Amino acid sequence: MLEAEKPTAKLLRICLVLSGVTGALGVIGLALSAHSDAPALLATGAQMMLFHAPVFLGVGLVAQIRRAPFLPVVALLLASGLTLFCGDLFSRSFVSEKLFSMAAPIGGSLIILSWFALALNAFLLFPKKPAV
Repeated sequence: MLEAEKPTAKLLRICLVLSGVTGALGVIGLALSAHSDAPALLATGAQMMLFHAPVFLGVGLVAQIRRAPFLPVVALLLASGLTLFCGDLFSRSFVSEKLFSMAAPIGGSLIILSWFALALNAFLLFPKKPAV
């Protein structure tokens, strides 16, 4: 099968969307923090989004070329963690309220777990089986 004929991994499509949305929200957050008197929490949340946007892209690309069983877990943990952590920081910035009690610490812990899950994939990479 030619390279161009390989099916696209579902995780690649999902991760491309997550990467694009996360990157865009990071840029929007940084722009808002630069052009307003927004609290430093807004800039911190935006930076976290921008720092992690390329990770989604990398996860999706690896899913396209290799079998790595924990890559979907990485994407899920990272997306959930960023939603909770950055959502809490954005909520504090815009409405002066926490998302909910412990949202940021739970989100941060999920982000850390996603990085450990990503590292675990290094030991579990397998070649993709050719599509028939």
